[in-house]
Amino acid sequence: MSNFIGIRHEDKYNLERRAPLTPKHVARLVKQKKLDIVVQTSDKRIFKDEEYIHAGARIAKDLKKCSVIFGVKEMPESFFEHGKTYVFFAHVVKGQAYNMSMLRRMMELKCNLIDYEKVVDDQGKRLIFFGRYAGMAGMINSLWALGLRLKDYGFSSNLVRLKQAHHYHLLAEAKEDISAIGQIIAENGIPHELRPFVVGFTGYGNVSQGAQEIIGLLPVKEISPAKLLDLHRRKKLPDNLIYKVIFKEEDLVENIAGEPFDLHDYYANPQDYQSKFEQYIPYLSVLINCIYWDKRYPRLVTKQYLKKLFGKGIPRLKVIGDISCDVNGSVECTLKSTEIDDPVYIYDPVTEQISMGHHGEGMLVMAVDILPAEIPRDSSDGFADVLVNFVKPIADADFAEHFDDLDLPKPIKKALILHNGELTPEYKYLEEFLK
Repeated sequence: MSNFIGIRHEDKYNLERRAPLTPKHVARLVKQKKLDIVVQTSDKRIFKDEEYIHAGARIAKDLKKCSVIFGVKEMPESFFEHGKTYVFFAHVVKGQAYNMSMLRRMMELKCNLIDYEKVVDDQGKRLIFFGRYAGMAGMINSLWALGLRLKDYGFSSNLVRLKQAHHYHLLAEAKEDISAIGQIIAENGIPHELRPFVVGFTGYGNVSQGAQEIIGLLPVKEISPAKLLDLHRRKKLPDNLIYKVIFKEEDLVENIAGEPFDLHDYYANPQDYQSKFEQYIPYLSVLINCIYWDKRYPRLVTKQYLKKLFGKGIPRLKVIGDISCDVNGSVECTLKSTEIDDPVYIYDPVTEQISMGHHGEGMLVMAVDILPAEIPRDSSDGFADVLVNFVKPIADADFAEHFDDLDLPKPIKKALILHNGELTPEYKYLEEFLK
């Protein structure tokens, strides 16, 4: 039961300009739900303080008066106060070592923690997410990077007209530029040396769908992974088409013992599977990685394979847009995540070292790990469209009650990691990581 709801300014990254709730959503909460909203002042947030004031919020330097505080990214340990409720992407559910100290501090202060990542429906589908916007920004960046890389290889491409995603004021402006380039491709075609031009997408969830929405602005034809293997054998191909291939789990891995692929078994027993993705890599021009990955699963692109691939000469594959951005993960040459203002690097498969920028021999990798922040206005708006429905129930909840008696929407209760500083039943496993 909160009198004041706080919206924290973001300070984890210099170019993090998102907000969990936008001025239009604040206006709805103030006018329709009669909530008191306090917005922490910020000179870099994409939405100005004045916009929130106009929406009916108060602006303050701190959120001391607020008992429930919404943010986007992790908050510093010094920010937390005793007994308060915090709602943000905590990045603790995998036992991430770098955030265990933060979790301990929240436990010491008897805080409540609600993690957006775990707000799911009965089927386990996430309800509040930035994934689609990560996909769109990642695809814009990958096309921008592709234009730079093609220029490095001596190809004239209209993609050099593109800007990195964060240089566009609105997503619509980027889409307009890409659509215009798509029209030029449709009319003038693709250089013979680059045909067939194939963009591969690993995964088919929100991130992949966002990326595909952007590539769909170009003249695209979707083909299956099986047809990709035959495509290079065809002597006559249209010169003005980009081929899109979506790789699902059954295309990426196979059972080590030769058993038929079973999706449920794969997720239950990933150790029984190995990657079979290497057979497709030589035929891809761009790879957009959108899958969930942790160390239990096989890697898709290994350092060893890239060394072998480059040993045969300059490969067809020019850019890897690693939107998933798992460092040393499914794409092993993703050696680090990158900042918005320094987004790409070249991975040298011989030395296994990277050099920032787009020049040099090797594979260009785009690995920005806060991609939705590149299109902050659009991504915040889409995120808040869902979150706004849960703000009033969270504000009205009496967190002093026993966990079983808490009156919260089921998806929010599922996402309650800490209740008065104690791990809730579903998250007791984190005790092992806290040690």
